Order: sequence, then structure tokens, then C-alpha cells
Amino acid sequence: GSLLLEVTAGCTWHRCKFCTLYEDLPFSFRLSPLEEVRADLEEARAQLQAWGGRPVRRVFLVGANPFVLRARRLEEIAEAVHQAFPSCQTIGCFARVTDVAAKTQQELEQLHRLGYDGLTLGVETGDDQALAFMDKGYDAQEILTQTRRLDGAGIRYNFFYLAGISGKGRGILGAEKSAAVFNQTHPQIIGSSMLTVFPEAALSQEIRRGTWQEESELEKLEEVKTLVEQLTIPVW
Repeated sequence: GSLLLEVTAGCTWHRCKFCTLYEDLPFSFRLSPLEEVRADLEEARAQLQAWGGRPVRRVFLVGANPFVLRARRLEEIAEAVHQAFPSCQTIGCFARVTDVAAKTQQELEQLHRLGYDGLTLGVETGDDQALAFMDKGYDAQEILTQTRRLDGAGIRYNFFYLAGISGKGRGILGAEKSAAVFNQTHPQIIGSSMLTVFPEAALSQEIRRGTWQEESELEKLEEVKTLVEQLTIPVW
């Protein structure tokens, strides 16, 4: 009951030291023309009808951070989605914390009325030192500020946590700092992934320079265990 719809490609930030996801793209960021989005929706609608007319309950906008789009473009996408699939109840996507900050409260509320709900925020950690070193472009306080704005607009959200981002010897501390931040928010789900350092990542250069060391797999495991133990909010 969930449809993936490409509306952007690439990332607007493209500065996180650990990330290599979009290195192979011939561009840094691409916005899908609205005509292309509508054509994809029509193709999906026709294909689903051929398969027996399965109802679409949710559409997830694909791209690194589609929520960066201006509110008016997100509204146009929502209108196209509901026209193609009147059964659609919610529209989700990945978002940076800074993408939320760029929207007014009125815009967030309007987007929620149009179905935007269940955003996935790659917050990574609540450890300010790690956020600054990895060049995430925001700090823990900004996570709190923007999630409270989402709460106020009625938009639910999920977190991605990146185990290992705090570096060798700081994993448990990073988990403690993250739990302290997350416990003041209301995510539905906190998903954890393990940091992998690829040779082409900027983080590899930091390792070679001796300015950062990777956590062991055991330390990453202890980090996740600590995060889970210290979370006091109802979350999956």
C-alpha cells in the first residue's frame, strides 16, 4: 500500500564527511519537473490497475531530502498525488533538520493538511561535537527546535541514528548525549545504522591525518545498547 515516487535526486547539502551515497551522480542535486512527477503517477496508477487495483495508502517521495523543496512545490506534488490516488492518506519523505527550519509554521501546518506525515530525519546523533566535526550543518538544539515545530504542526517523524559517528572512545558518551536529546522529542521510530568509512569519503582523509579514529564494532554495539537503555520515550 505504499508507493515510492521520485521527486528529487542527489542531496542539497553534500558535505557530511562520512557520506559517499551520491558521489557517482553527474550532478549534486536534481529537481524532477512537475510534468515528470505527474507522468510517473499516471504510469503507477495504470500499472496498479493492471495488477488488480491495489489501493495506495501512502506515497513516499524519493530523494536524499525532498522536504528541501519550497512549500509551494510540495503542495503541487501533494495535489498531483491525491488526484492520481484519492485513497492516499499520507505522504512521507526524507528530510534534513535544516529543511524543516526553512519552512514557516503556517507552511508546515498546510503541508500536514495536504497529507505530509511520517517524515524521516537523518539526525544521526545528539552529540554536538560529532555533528560539528562531521559538518552536518546543525546542532542538537536545532534538532529540538525543529522537531517541536513539527509537533506543533501535527507532522509525525522518525529518526535515523548513526552508531559510530562520535569516534573511538566516545561512543557511549555520544549515545548518552543522543538519548538526552531524543528524550525531549517524539519520534515514532528510531532506526540505527552502523557507520562504515569508505576510502573515497572525506572522513577517510581525517583518519589518515590522525584527526579522527573509528570505533570498533564492539564499541558501536555498546553505543547502541546504551542508547536503548537510556531512552525513556515510547518509540519503536
